[in-house]
This record gives sequence, C-alpha cells and structure tokens, in this order.
Amino acid sequence: MPCPRRTGRSWSRRMTHLRQWAHHPHRKESKVSSAGIVPLLGRVAAAVSEAIVRVRPEMADADPVVRRSDRADFQSNAALPLAKKVGMPPAQLGGELAANLDLTDGVIADVQVSGPGFLNISLADRAIWASVAARLADERLGVPTTENGHRVVIDYSAPNVAKEMHVGHLRTTIIGDSLARVFGFLGADVVRANHLGDWGTQFGMLIQYIDEHPESPWHTEELDADTSSVSALDSLYKAARAQFDADPAFADRARARVVALQGGDADTVARWREIVAESEKAFGAIYDRLGVLLTPDDYVGESFYNDQLAETVTELVDKGVAVDSDGAIVVLSEQVTGPDDQPVVLMVRKRDGGYGYDSTDLATIRYRIASLHADRLLYVTDSRQALHFQLIFEAARRVGWLTEAIQVDHVAYGTILGPDGKPFKTRAGGTVRLMGLLDEAAARVRAVVADKNPDLSAAELDTIAEQAGIGAVKYADLSTSRVKDYSFDLDRMTTLNGNTGVYLQYAHARVCSILRKAHAATQATVDTAGPLEPAERELALALDGYGTVLAEVAEVLEPHRLAGYLYDLARSYTTFYDTCPVIAADEPIRSNRIALCQLTARTLELGLGQLGMAAPQRM
Repeated sequence: MPCPRRTGRSWSRRMTHLRQWAHHPHRKESKVSSAGIVPLLGRVAAAVSEAIVRVRPEMADADPVVRRSDRADFQSNAALPLAKKVGMPPAQLGGELAANLDLTDGVIADVQVSGPGFLNISLADRAIWASVAARLADERLGVPTTENGHRVVIDYSAPNVAKEMHVGHLRTTIIGDSLARVFGFLGADVVRANHLGDWGTQFGMLIQYIDEHPESPWHTEELDADTSSVSALDSLYKAARAQFDADPAFADRARARVVALQGGDADTVARWREIVAESEKAFGAIYDRLGVLLTPDDYVGESFYNDQLAETVTELVDKGVAVDSDGAIVVLSEQVTGPDDQPVVLMVRKRDGGYGYDSTDLATIRYRIASLHADRLLYVTDSRQALHFQLIFEAARRVGWLTEAIQVDHVAYGTILGPDGKPFKTRAGGTVRLMGLLDEAAARVRAVVADKNPDLSAAELDTIAEQAGIGAVKYADLSTSRVKDYSFDLDRMTTLNGNTGVYLQYAHARVCSILRKAHAATQATVDTAGPLEPAERELALALDGYGTVLAEVAEVLEPHRLAGYLYDLARSYTTFYDTCPVIAADEPIRSNRIALCQLTARTLELGLGQLGMAAPQRM
C-alpha cells in the first residue's frame, strides 16, 4: 500500500525548524534567504508550542492546533486535547497557556481565552507589515526550498503511441504537471517520466496492416491540414483490429510480426520507430498547447524496459517473492485477497514466456530506485488502477527495492463527467479528442473576453483567448479535489465570475492595471509603523499563507489546495480594493497599499504558474 503521509513526523520536523528559528539571535530582523521566511502562522504556532512546554514540559511534541480565525487573526485549540490528557478543565489550561505566551517579541499583540479554552490571538500591526515587506523583497516571496534536492520521479500523462490523446489524458497530464512545478519550486530534483505505451502486440498488428495497405496515408506530409498523423494511425489501428478479429490468416501474420519486432528485425523496428516518432510529434503539439513541462527528453516508453524484464523476474524469483504457477511466474499478494479468499495475483511472466503491464511496471519501479536513485515516487493515474499499484508497491517492498527511506504514492484521481453526470463522451458515444476540446475552450473564452473588453485588438484577443481558454480547462480540473469526479462544463468554466480560472486571470490583470495607473514600476517601500485597515490586514495575512499552502500541496499531493488559496486571495484583494483607495491615498498609506498590490500580483502570477496557467497582464 502507499506509504503513510507521516503527518506526525512532518509536523515534528516543521516545529523543530520553527523553534530553531524562534531562538535564532537575529530573529527580530527580516531575513531573506533560501531558508525562507517563517510565516506568521508558523511564528504563532512556535509561540504556542513554547507556552505548552512551559506549562506542560511532557507535552513538548503536542500539536499547537493553530489556524486562521474569524474572531481574531489566529486561534489555537491546543488546550482542548491537552486538557483531556492531563485531566484538567480546558478553560483552566487555556488560561495558563495564555499567561505563558510570549508577547515581548513584537509578533503577538494580544491573546484572549474564549469558550471552552480557545486562544484567540491577534498580531501586532508592525509584524504584519514587516511580513509584507520581507516577502516583497524576496524573489521567492519568502518560500523556502524545503525539498533540498530530493529526487522526485513523477510518472504522468502516459498516452499510447498510435492513438490520439483524449479527455481521459487530461487529469493525469494537468495534475502531474502541477505537482512537478510545485516540487521543482520547492527545491526538488524532479524527474518527469512520461511512460508511453509504445510496446506490445498491438504494434505487430498495426505494422502488418500498414505494410499490407501501402495506399493508406499516415505520415504528416501525406495528410491534409485537418488530419494529424496520430489521428490517421488511430484509424489504421482500428481497421487492423477489425481485420485481426475477422481474418485468422491476418492474425497469424500479425503475431509473426510481433515476434519480429521483439526479436529486433530491422525492417519491423524501423517501421515501429516511424510510428513512435509521428506519435511523439502529436503528443508534443498537445503538450505545447497545454503549456505543460513535458518534452521528448521526458519520454521513457515501455520499450525502454524491454531488456530489463528477464533480470527483473529473475531477481523476484531468486528472492522468493515470485513463484511458479502452472508455468507462469506470479507474485501472490500477502495483503490482498480476492472474493474467493485467495491471494490476488500479480502476473510477472506469462505461461508462454511473454510479459505484460505488471512485468513492465515492476521493472520500472526497480529502475527508478536503483538507477535514478529516487527519494520519492509519484504515479499519477486514475483511481481504477489503485489495486494494481498496491500490488506493485507490495512486491517492490518484499523484494527489497522499496525501502522505508523511499516514499511512494499512487496519486489517484476521479473521472471527468459530462453535464449529464455520466463519463464524458461525444454525442456519438466516442471519446472526446483533447485538441478539439481545447479549441472549443479557447473559442468560448474569446467570446467572453470580447464582450467584456471590445477595445482589444484581434491579436490581443487571440492571445488572451488561448491563455484563458487553456487556463479555464486546467483550473476546472485543479480546483477540484483530485480524488473526486467532476463535470466538464465549458459554460461554467469560462465565466468571469465565481471560482474559475478566467476569474483568477482577470483578477491578476486588474491588479496589473492598477499598478500601471499608479506608475508603480519599482518596488514600493513599506512603512511598518503605518496603520492597518481590516481589509489590508486580511489581505496581508492571506499573502503570508502562500508558502504554507505550497508545503501542504507537496505533503498531501492535492493541487486543489493551491487553487483554492489563489481564489481566496483574489477575493481578499477584491475586498481590499473596494474599501481601501490605492492611487488617491496619502503617503505612507499609498506606498503600503501599492506594496500589497505588488505582492498580490506576484503571488497570483507565481501561484498560477505552479498550476501551469498563464497570468495575463491585460484582459
């Protein structure tokens, strides 16, 4: 099964860092470095933890349970679980914690005990402005490089050669790309692994059909402008499949061609390479359009592991993990049983000596650990493959490849549904082509933006429509918890209102417009002694939470937390702008508000980038 998230140990590590920072001799200075800026939530959590140690030293590792609150800046609920453990009233323990909370370092201005023992904590205005100034002065906005070069291998997208990418490839590609961006920003050594389906019996069938039907065009230069090579190959494969099923003689020839391919026959391998190359061109066009990070250097197809399969099976057998079963080699699960109460089987080698997906995935995880030296492995595939990966991970542990030092996760996701709540299909019942879907999204957004801003030139409108159309599709996916199904509704996705990608991009463009009007080309100076209005306070605290949410995404592998954070930030900015004049304000209020605008724009731009979305300056 996937490794546990280790939330307890993660919290312990985080608190150790916070305590070290809290006792640093220069802690009152704004520090800008790769170590990052400790967020205000973290500083409050550290202070509460220190109070716990003073009151109950034996509870030194207790969670301070600090979160944002609508009754104060932050609230700590630590007294409730701790009081139960030590056998005293929560309100009494809360009072003792409040009395021992350090108010001398200029961060916490006030603490009040409420209800059954909640600590309502308010921060000093100066500390909040200092946080804004420090983040604005840092090119990373104060976010630390917490991954410290850890090698994270992310397996995502994985289309099949000779088949068009369709809506079913959308979630793995978008979620995997966002995780790659977040981990890369946090300092990980990210290996993007596009595990192409480029090997197997279907290629013998396709190659044989192409050779027997030379009049069928499929190379790019042979096709009209509206037909892609991979679309033509997809059609040829369907025709080959139909003939394979109907014509035993052709089926025999196709099987012989599979043997020739696996045996390295020069002509067969050359044709196979042509098919792979044409398919990779089509994949590249999709990736370029989607704006994902995948390049041909990231393509590592199933064929790459072909010469590793035999030695992988040998190691599994030699170590007693795989056993003979009527001539086949299998791994019998020690964790999962089927309806017959018998162990679920992982097929390592078939009776005829052939290999399948199980074999390839075992060779893949072995290679990524032994040769790529991965510290963490992420497999971004749909939830229907959960059992398969559970068995792969179990076998990898039993054979000794996967150790406690290596974390592995199946990053499972739900299904894309149509407006009718059923799996998304065309009206004819077929799969929805991904390129066609993106075309439609861009067209919808073009109409929305043209109506909103009719003064845009055609060129500007085309650029914005493409950026916002792709962004709308991505955000609709990433703003939903990946484990849930969601309905694909372009009308809802492309609106300027509500929780949509277009709304966020428009919010960024509006901030940029304000900064242009304010002639704020250089970084604003923050007066930390300046006053702080409620809307300014809310926005500043929202901005301070950026690094925290990125750490959460890396911990639980849920990009929707970043999407939700950016939406809340945009709403906080709207409230700020509606109640706090920027350009007309007097100094130093004007500079402080410009600083908030600048930090908001940079945070939205960076955050949207980590979702793989553009941040237009005009819309």
